[in-house]
Amino acid sequence: MCAVFGRYTKDIQHYKGGKKMKRKLLSAILSMTMVAALLAGCGSSAAPAADAAAPAAEEAAPAEEAAPAAEEAAPAAEEAAPAAAAGQKVGVSMPTKDLQRWNQDGANMEKELKDAGYEVDLQFANNDVQTQLSQVENMISGGCSVLVIAAIEGSSLGEALDMAKEANIPVIAYDRLLMDSDAVSYYATFDNYKVGTVQGTYVKDTLDLDNAEGPFNIEFTAGDPGDNNAGFFFNGAYDVLKPYIDEGKLVVQSGKTTFNDVATPEWKTETAQSEAENRISSFYTDKDIDVWLCSNDSTALGVENALAANYKGKYPIITGQDCDIENTKNMIAGKQSMSVFKDTRTLASQVVKMVGQILAGEKVDVNDEKTYNNNVITVPSFLCEPVFADANNYKEILLDSGYYTEDQLK
Repeated sequence: MCAVFGRYTKDIQHYKGGKKMKRKLLSAILSMTMVAALLAGCGSSAAPAADAAAPAAEEAAPAEEAAPAAEEAAPAAEEAAPAAAAGQKVGVSMPTKDLQRWNQDGANMEKELKDAGYEVDLQFANNDVQTQLSQVENMISGGCSVLVIAAIEGSSLGEALDMAKEANIPVIAYDRLLMDSDAVSYYATFDNYKVGTVQGTYVKDTLDLDNAEGPFNIEFTAGDPGDNNAGFFFNGAYDVLKPYIDEGKLVVQSGKTTFNDVATPEWKTETAQSEAENRISSFYTDKDIDVWLCSNDSTALGVENALAANYKGKYPIITGQDCDIENTKNMIAGKQSMSVFKDTRTLASQVVKMVGQILAGEKVDVNDEKTYNNNVITVPSFLCEPVFADANNYKEILLDSGYYTEDQLK
């Protein structure tokens, strides 16, 4: 059986034909895997079945070692043992290592899953859609029982999601909603609209917009148009500040007030810096900038670089998100005002809990079943709560919690 399985796996990887044949081959593999699991189950234990389904997994995490850990982490999973007899491998697909936050997300997820007794296939896609598509397809053919995916572009993984659905593999969209597919089982994220409202409210309160005369100059820098969350971030902030823009208390000298006007492809620092430099030279050679609302820390870093190189006026309020190390250092130095903190350890723990509930056949915890429609279905979601850090509370939020050490912020 192992020889046949290996031959069909190789055939899939090198097959040049259409998607229907590829899916048929995948179905054949999965059918054989289930047969192997049942045959092994008639023997003595679940461990040999895991070996038959994914021999290569032995070196990374033998099923015999993983099972006791899984039992300790989630006793309820014992009832689901027959369903998981082929092995409890979880595929985790992260978009890139270029941003600090995704490295932390991946590391936290891998640690939490391994601590719970799962074998983990963690992959980073280098911000390349085709690479991520191939990696997810390999996770499916490699015997993953659940997929956790943070997509580079929300609508880019349709083919792989179809394969997952055909193979009855549940998919959890991680932090970024997977779009245009009915194969998305759950969504785990932070309350993305609230992230924006936290930023907008910080600006409102800091400038005391309800009482101050103004006017104050403000600019916006938003995120990647391919990231469904970016619109939520921008809209959350803009909705708080729009009344003050409408009455003239906040003035956008560049006139760029829509998401499309201020979006930053791939959240790139260099792109945000270039755009900020253009606006500074065009509109602020003789005016102060009072606020620059940035949706996240990588774009905020670009704006901060542009201000350092080209701006001579009063230093503005600058918002961000993720509490990246460089941005936290800038907060301490007075170069960034705040950053929304999304503790990825909290999100990782929630996802691991959801994975365990899925594999145990239990009801999966969600707290939002109305907000996140991916153009095909409304995806049941769990939303974690964001908070913000600034120079006044970063020690409590980031250091006392163990998220960073003091040495990391020196």
